[in-house]
Amino acid sequence: MSETRSARPKVLPDLLIDLILVFAFVLIGRRSHDETFDLAGTWQTAWPFFAALLLGWLLTRAWRSPDRVWPTGILIWLVTVAGGMALRALSGQGTDIAFVIVATLTLGAFLVGWRLLGVWVERILQKRRDAKVAAEEAAVVNAAAQAEAKAALTRRDPNHRTPGL
Repeated sequence: MSETRSARPKVLPDLLIDLILVFAFVLIGRRSHDETFDLAGTWQTAWPFFAALLLGWLLTRAWRSPDRVWPTGILIWLVTVAGGMALRALSGQGTDIAFVIVATLTLGAFLVGWRLLGVWVERILQKRRDAKVAAEEAAVVNAAAQAEAKAALTRRDPNHRTPGL
């Protein structure tokens, strides 16, 4: 099962996807607790997860295959959650068990989910490409068979004699 969608990974877009999804997690969490959007508060909530995400990218060397589900996506997710919680605890922010559970599930859905979605889309596209190639090959074979049948119809029969000869 090949999970890499391209031979040459596009690192920056994949890193940006991860950063945007972590930021979305932070915004959703702050909104669910009726916290207003202010830059300082949002940054205070986000930086531990951003730092842990980048650490996950470094530890997994994600730039080599950033869109792989395993090991890249799974390990980035786990490092982001564990590291983010550790940095929150060290900086005096909350790490209530309910928050840890929600963060684990949400970040898993985000950081692994987009990679799984990419694998699924690539499989669909590959099936379409395979079907197109098979149809083109069938068309070539069919065209050759039709040309051969037409040639056989117009070919003189060597056993047939012309009257009077």
